[in-house]
Amino acid sequence: MQATTLEAGSELDGFRILRRLHAGGMAVIYEVEREDLPGPAVMKVPRLEQGESGATVVSFEVEQMMLAAAGGGPVPALYAQGDLAREPYLVMERIEGETLSARMDQLPWSLDEVCRVGAIVADAVQALYERDIIHLDIKPSNIILSLDGRAVLIDLGLAHHAHLPDLLAEEFRRPLGSAPYISPEQIFGVRNDARSDIFALGAMLYQLATGHLPFGAPNSLSGLQKRFRMQPVPPRGWNPDLHPGVQEIILRCLEVDPARRYANAAQLAQALRDPDSVPLSARSYRRQRDSAWQRFKRWLFGVGFDPAAVPPAPIAGSDPIVLVLVSAWQSDEALQQALRQQAARTARARPRTRMAFVTVVKPAPVMGVADDAQSAPRRHLRLLVELRHWAANVDIEAARKTCHVIEGADVGRAVLEYIRANPVETVLLAAGPNEAFAGRATAAVARIALQAPCTVQVVRVPPGS
Repeated sequence: MQATTLEAGSELDGFRILRRLHAGGMAVIYEVEREDLPGPAVMKVPRLEQGESGATVVSFEVEQMMLAAAGGGPVPALYAQGDLAREPYLVMERIEGETLSARMDQLPWSLDEVCRVGAIVADAVQALYERDIIHLDIKPSNIILSLDGRAVLIDLGLAHHAHLPDLLAEEFRRPLGSAPYISPEQIFGVRNDARSDIFALGAMLYQLATGHLPFGAPNSLSGLQKRFRMQPVPPRGWNPDLHPGVQEIILRCLEVDPARRYANAAQLAQALRDPDSVPLSARSYRRQRDSAWQRFKRWLFGVGFDPAAVPPAPIAGSDPIVLVLVSAWQSDEALQQALRQQAARTARARPRTRMAFVTVVKPAPVMGVADDAQSAPRRHLRLLVELRHWAANVDIEAARKTCHVIEGADVGRAVLEYIRANPVETVLLAAGPNEAFAGRATAAVARIALQAPCTVQVVRVPPGS
C-alpha cells in the first residue's frame, strides 16, 4: 500500500494513523500518534505516484532541512522523519487552529482584523528570518492562525536558508512560488532576498482588505511579468473606506524594486499596529491606477528591471562548490574508487568548499508510466538514495556533501547549465581507458572539459591497474 493511501488504524514505522486531514497536490497529511511523541502530531507524506515531478522529492528534502534548522517557533516542530530509501515522511507538531485560507470566504475583512492578523503573520515571518530562513511561498493556505494567538508558517518546501545549500536554486531554472503572491525577483530566479516575503505579505494584505488579488492568478510567465509594469488598482478603488495608512503600507510592500519595500517584516508589523503613524504620500488616497504616462514610465522600468542589480538583504551566502560528476554509464569500480579518493583529497585541500555529487538522467516520459514504482519522483528518489550511498564512501564530513539528481537529455549540457548557475570552482569527473568506445561518455567529458568556466579535473585509471 502506498503511504499516501493509508487508512485509519494502519501503522507506518510505529506511527498509528488516526485520520486523513488533507490530501493536496504535493502531499497527504495524516493525524498520527505514538507513545514517545511530545504532543499531538501530523505526518506529511509526499506524493510519489505517476504524473508527479522529481521536484517533489527535492521540495521534500528542502522542507526537512528547514524544519530541522528552524527548531519550532514560527514553524511546527519536527519530531521524526522517514527513511528516504523506504518511505519518506515528516512527523511534526500539530498546530491547533485554522489556516488563513479557511477564512477567505469572509472577505473583505474589517480594518482592525486586517491589521491584527497582518501584524502577527509579519511577526512569524520576522522570527523565521531571524533563524536565517526566507519562506518564499507566503500565502493564506500556508499560514495557520493558532488557538493561542500566533501565526505559524507551514509548507517550507520552497524556502531558502542563508547557511544551507539551496537545492532548488541549484537544480531548477524556473520561477518557484505561488503565482498570485510571487515577488518580481523570484520570477527571475532570485531566492536569497528576504524582502520577497514582504511582497507576498503585501499581496495577501491587499486580498484581505479588498477581496481581490492585486495581480490576479496568472498561469504563464508573461502573465507573471505584468507585475513589473502594471500597477494594481489601489486598494481604496475596491474599498473606498480603507484607512489611507493601510493603503500606503500595502502599496509599499508591492513595490517592484525590493529596496523600496519595508526592509524587514518587523517594520511592517510595527506599521500595521499603528497605521495612524504611517507617513502618507499621494498614493495613500488614490482610487485609480496611474495615468497612461505614468504607466508608460513604469513599463519602461519593467522592461529594464534587473534583480541582479538590486543588492539582496544580508541573508544570502554560498560556499564555493566542487562538483563531482557520478556517471551512470561508468561501472568500473576501480575508476569509481579513484574518483572518490580524488574528491576526498580535493575536499581536504579546500576546506571552505562544498562537495556537490551530481548524476544526470534522461527526462521522465511526458505521458508517465503505468507502474507507480517507475514514476518520476520514485525514480528520482531511488537515484538520490544510490547517489548518497556512493557519496557516503567519500572520506569527508557529511555536512559538506549534497547530492543532486538532474534531468537532462544531454549530460554535458546539463552539467554546464549547473556550473553556470552556481558557484562551481572545480569539476571532478572520471574517464576510463575504454572511453573512446563510449560515445555518450566521451562527448560529455570533452564538452565539459572544453566549455566549463572553471577548473576541470579528469580522473583516470591507467590500463592494467
